Amino acid sequence: MSGSNCNQQYRRPSNSHVLNGHCTSYLQSMFLLVMQLVIRRYRPSDKDTVLALFSIGIREHIRPCFHNAMTSPLYLAITLALCVTGYLLGSVLGAVVLPGAWVGLVYYCCHELYASYVREKLRTEMQDIPGNYLSRPDDCFWVAEAEVDGRAQIMGMVAVVAKQSGKERHGELFRMIISPSCRRVGLGFRMAQTVIDFCKERGFSRVVLETTSMQTAAVALYKKLGFSHVLSHTKTQASVWFVMLAKVTVLQLEKHL
Repeated sequence: MSGSNCNQQYRRPSNSHVLNGHCTSYLQSMFLLVMQLVIRRYRPSDKDTVLALFSIGIREHIRPCFHNAMTSPLYLAITLALCVTGYLLGSVLGAVVLPGAWVGLVYYCCHELYASYVREKLRTEMQDIPGNYLSRPDDCFWVAEAEVDGRAQIMGMVAVVAKQSGKERHGELFRMIISPSCRRVGLGFRMAQTVIDFCKERGFSRVVLETTSMQTAAVALYKKLGFSHVLSHTKTQASVWFVMLAKVTVLQLEKHL
């Protein structure tokens, strides 16, 4: 639900706040939708929808990543300095081209950081979900399915892979993606809790996951579920320069069971 829909959700009759009927109705319908959702194991027939949702869910971070980078004090200063430098070189065009090239470079890095990740995963492990996530009894891949307008639709996904570290066995949470049309209504909580319960049933010592500093809503959700931040790093499949210029940090979180 977009912020604009809720900015006007309150009014003040007789010194009291009452939810606007339209927003109340929307929240109720979304709540009912989540209550009717079925979280089940992945099926091969889900592949096209799951891949599309995965791509959308990762690529949507490109624009916030770019905005976060360009609004940082350092990048604002660099942009201004390049603008002034271009102007002092005696060219109004230079005052536009130099900062424009810098902004374009930052956007390219933000775009490639996420787009290259999507391309790599769609080319490799996501092409064979049963083989990579369902071939062992301690691994699993779930989808959340709901009936919308009489047709079953996939609204979310999450996976877990069992890992061994010495005598310790733990689960690693992967591929948590929630459809944009079904957020802020508790589905992410249910999907993550499904992974936690699965790991508890198998006697795992903890659940670990990685996310990025850009995904603030996801980090808040995981902390609400009892995860704690244990490590930060910048190692990704992308070039280190892309990560540095995009100003993204990878966060590792864990929850002891």
